[in-house]
Amino acid sequence: MSQSDSYESAINRADKVAEFEHKNRGIVGTIQHLLHVNPALVPLIVLVASVIVFGLLLGSRFFSPFALTLILQQVQIVGIVAAAQSLVILTAGIDLSVGAIAVISSVIMGQFTFRYGLPVEVAVACGLMFGTAIGCINGWLVAVMKLPPFIVTLGMWQIVLAANFLYSANETIRSQDIQEAAPLLQLLGAKFSIGGAVFTVGVIFMVLLVVVLAFVLKHTAWGRHVYAVGDDPEAAQLSGVNVKMTLISVYGLAGLICAMAGWALIGRIGSVSPTSGQLLNIESITAVVIGGISLFGGRGSILGTFFGALIVGVFTLGLRLLGADAQWTYLLIGVLIIAAVAVDQWIRKVSA
Repeated sequence: MSQSDSYESAINRADKVAEFEHKNRGIVGTIQHLLHVNPALVPLIVLVASVIVFGLLLGSRFFSPFALTLILQQVQIVGIVAAAQSLVILTAGIDLSVGAIAVISSVIMGQFTFRYGLPVEVAVACGLMFGTAIGCINGWLVAVMKLPPFIVTLGMWQIVLAANFLYSANETIRSQDIQEAAPLLQLLGAKFSIGGAVFTVGVIFMVLLVVVLAFVLKHTAWGRHVYAVGDDPEAAQLSGVNVKMTLISVYGLAGLICAMAGWALIGRIGSVSPTSGQLLNIESITAVVIGGISLFGGRGSILGTFFGALIVGVFTLGLRLLGADAQWTYLLIGVLIIAAVAVDQWIRKVSA
């Protein structure tokens, strides 16, 4: 037998083995494999199911353009911060300082404009750079100093939170003052209508951010490095990935995105308040987990995080329109979090 015939025979045997394994996977195994290959599918199914259920219960009240766009407006800040959190969790880390970074970035934008009289464009740029710098410090401590991400970001959360109140002196800059002197600070809160639906610039930014990050993570070398570091940093290092720079860039980009969320937060609430956004860290982790991104790193989709944020928004608005107690929202979201982790563990058995 020639070498080419032997090679062709080996390929045929491999194809037959693969076909045999595929046929014997069964319905459950096929579903498990499908969810493993498409991690955003689970939150999408939950989102569609919840929309259908609340639509049947509430009818036109829920399916009105106002209600649907209200969901987007409510989740825009959480969605942006959750996108940042997704990047970190994909590297098998976690960032508990995301909410504090967003708030202090917004405070810097406001204080630099009104306290120091800087042009609003410069103040916004300073806020964005400050958020990026905090993220890079987190990344350096994790990547170079080899400190646990949980401990690093927990400490940074406390530091930034304290610095926020000390620097701002707990002073709130009123919406009226911003409208008169620095309307650019409220840019991401500007509204426009399409048909009967009302959107904000912040909502459009959130959607574009998700689309861009989804493309970058799937189709660029940097995106593949992020998944490789989250899956197995030692193997990634051996394959030529600069693990340290990848981690620092991930945390730095997360800081920049959180600073953008702080800018959007000003537009959302209309004012600059050091007490706003205190639950963003928990809410962002909730959206990420429900969205199907594995807390063990290396698996998941930024699109799933977007669906996860929408699921929380749909449950919150739907239960409110039904007149249910607010605690039911927390109860159901808690069930979804546990169920999402259980499904993730089940799906991970495919690659075990």
